[in-house]
Amino acid sequence: MSEEFAEFARGRHGALYRYAYLLAGDRGLADDLVQEALIKTYVAWRRMRDRNAAEAYTRKVITNTAIDWWRRKSYHERPHGDLPDTVAPAEDSGTRLWLWHELLQLPPRQRAALVLRYYEDLTEAQTAEVLDCAVGTVKSQVSIALSKLRARLGDDVLPLDTAGAGR
Repeated sequence: MSEEFAEFARGRHGALYRYAYLLAGDRGLADDLVQEALIKTYVAWRRMRDRNAAEAYTRKVITNTAIDWWRRKSYHERPHGDLPDTVAPAEDSGTRLWLWHELLQLPPRQRAALVLRYYEDLTEAQTAEVLDCAVGTVKSQVSIALSKLRARLGDDVLPLDTAGAGR
């Protein structure tokens, strides 16, 4: 194995795992996604002209692999108990879990767009590159996802300022 690839894999594994976990919502599936992505990145390693783009390439593989897996498994929304009557402060761990559950109800591409934009803090252009789509698609996916979350959770829960997010 190339020492350069091994260094990349060791150095970026934690960040790649966090991204995969936020997409999948399951530790085992996140491990599988990272493993699969690193295998595919290793196979492509010698063909990569710009090794600085290796992490973006690997994130794209994670995203595409996750979406492919969900399609094959006929991924559907999973119902849960009733919504709470009131919204607790974001510091409340129960609220964080509730928000996390709601995020997992979004379709995979919308969830990926939100995670890349707001958790990974990528620009719209960087997000579009990872998702292999147009910047306009990223904007619409984020907008639709936030609208769905706001409709289910209320505006008070998601005070994101999307007007200033379009870097």
